Amino acid sequence: MSETTITIKAGNHRIYQCPNEKKIALINKLIEDNKKLDIVVVCSSDVAALRESLDSKEVRVVEDRELVKDKDLKCEFIISYDMPIKAIVYMARASRATVKAVMLLNESEQRLLHSIETLMGRAIKQESIEGFMYEIEEKAPEDPKKRKPLTKAQITEIAKQRHEDATVEKPKKDFSDKPKREGDDRWAKKKKEPNKYLGKDDSGKAMFSGKSGDRNHKHDGTPRNKYDAPKAGGKRISIKARKPKSQE
Repeated sequence: MSETTITIKAGNHRIYQCPNEKKIALINKLIEDNKKLDIVVVCSSDVAALRESLDSKEVRVVEDRELVKDKDLKCEFIISYDMPIKAIVYMARASRATVKAVMLLNESEQRLLHSIETLMGRAIKQESIEGFMYEIEEKAPEDPKKRKPLTKAQITEIAKQRHEDATVEKPKKDFSDKPKREGDDRWAKKKKEPNKYLGKDDSGKAMFSGKSGDRNHKHDGTPRNKYDAPKAGGKRISIKARKPKSQE
């Protein structure tokens, strides 16, 4: 059997929620309530201070390093004063108990419990003893105006409604009766006046009423015929087909 195998029943394995300043008093109570059992108290450090604080001087107090080295150390009831550094070290603690084991944890040590329970493959039942429990902070009353989280069905219904609203063809707005403001017609397409020949200037150059006059009229002012421009003919290249090499 492995040295870290816990043999006690799950019902005899407990965690007591207790702040640091009340741990010594709680250990003394546990020792008094179980004085018929062989008890060992284990801590991660400062063994001498813990031993001096206990009412019973007959109870053994050991450090984790001493417990790991002493392979033959066994007891009926083992009390863990604190959370060990590693989960496997706690397994070594609890494996030495033959009847029951408890561990005292303050509020900050609770977050380290997950690694131990993961290694064990189960959760350890937690309890609190009257007079040694945490000071429970009163929760502030819930704000009635605070929006409650939506259920899955409500989220589905909202998404469905949004999809329907987005896919329904909305009627186009009619702006025919809307009064026009000054300058609203500045982008409207204006009727183009025909380009007229106005005569020649002092230099003899033709003048027109529009900008495109030079392009649409000859130099003398007569309308330009689109067929007047010479046609650009491409240079013809004579290419003779080459005979295949086999026929040359």
